[in-house]
Amino acid sequence: MKLPIIAYGDPVLRKKATAIEPAEYPHIKQLCDDMFETMYAARGVGLAAPQVGLSMRLFVVDASVFDDDEPELKDFKKVFINACILEESGKEWSFNEGCLSIPDIREDVSRKATIKISYYDENWHHHEETFSGMAARIIQHEYDHIEGKLFTDKLSPLRKRLLEKRLNDISRGLVDVDYKMKFPAVKKGR
Repeated sequence: MKLPIIAYGDPVLRKKATAIEPAEYPHIKQLCDDMFETMYAARGVGLAAPQVGLSMRLFVVDASVFDDDEPELKDFKKVFINACILEESGKEWSFNEGCLSIPDIREDVSRKATIKISYYDENWHHHEETFSGMAARIIQHEYDHIEGKLFTDKLSPLRKRLLEKRLNDISRGLVDVDYKMKFPAVKKGR
């Protein structure tokens, strides 16, 4: 089932998400499937639970679209539950990022090249792994979502000011998207 994506300006995107327990979410695999379906329909490579209105430490990624540049990403599709980045290392590098909650805005963002992360998968198996390159970047971007941060937070104050009107327009629904979204500043009908 495709879920509506929460647009910039909604408080759920600024809230640090809470950890979840297996007993609380017996249907976690279905939620993950719904998140993947939503992400693919919007042509994304990652989606965090806060982006579908759920303040929980869960995100999904599929970096396989980058396998031409990084062949090891050929089947890179993962679920991250209760993730915790343990270490970020390596040289920072810039890449033009976008976000499904902030459509039509892309900006260069610098991130560390390598991360070490602890997380559970959709079967509640624990992993501690190291990722580099595009996989690390996508994971860092989605991890920021469960920490209540957006990629626009990493921009210079001047760049943020220049984007302010466009960001406000997004929260008011004044953006053309071909996927279902919820806009925080749009008044509900009677």
